[in-house]
Amino acid sequence: KVLWTVLVTILGYASSLPVGDDSICSAEELAKYRIIFTGKWSQTAFPKQYPLYRPPAQWSSLLGVTHSSDYSMWKKNEYASNGVRDFAEKGEAWGLMKEIEEAGEKIQSVHGIFSAPAISSGTGQTSTELEVHPRHPLVSFVVRIVPSPDWFVGIDSLNLCEGDHWMDEVSVDLYPYDAGTDSGFTFSSPNFATIPQDTVTEITCSSPSHPANSFYYPKLKILPPIAQVTMVKIKKSQLGLSAPYINLPAKSNEIIDSVS
Repeated sequence: KVLWTVLVTILGYASSLPVGDDSICSAEELAKYRIIFTGKWSQTAFPKQYPLYRPPAQWSSLLGVTHSSDYSMWKKNEYASNGVRDFAEKGEAWGLMKEIEEAGEKIQSVHGIFSAPAISSGTGQTSTELEVHPRHPLVSFVVRIVPSPDWFVGIDSLNLCEGDHWMDEVSVDLYPYDAGTDSGFTFSSPNFATIPQDTVTEITCSSPSHPANSFYYPKLKILPPIAQVTMVKIKKSQLGLSAPYINLPAKSNEIIDSVS
């Protein structure tokens, strides 16, 4: 009976722990990163229907979370949550923050929430800091494309842990996604709810395949990145010091296309 009780206790404890690929992370207890988001949405890069006013092209604030594999903020080809819908359509963060907090309370899958200020133009940078933990080595975030029906960029579950160490630096090119909750074709389309709701899909130069779509560039094979994110591990000796402004060139981000 004693042995059985101990076994049940151990199994019960194990079942409450986050599981998945991140469970093999054996890095040091905690790591801090500076995350730099760079908007590359210029009129030169994306000339078609480029928003110049009411409102001009810009980016919402960045909202992200460090977590285990038990939690998912959003996933390609899956349905967006109500919180992600509100953020992608209107830039309202309260619903998404509540979903994150509930996940942290129920399954201990969330280590922390982080955010960075909005960017008032299509190009520019914003940054903040985040913490990852061996049990919570994944990073996810969303940034709304403004103006747009329900379009955003972001990362889903990027693992910053490699076995027994944290990556020093990682950069990822970002491309537009459709949250699947609004059926507008252009940046300035009026609100037109998608019923029934569709899944999150990546917007490409040929999909949606409609000339009215703001990202429709049929002469291209792929869209250039509309943004980029870089995460740099902060060394212990640098803690408390402000990170330098990282100027990432956008020369490789221009569309050569007669469509305007």
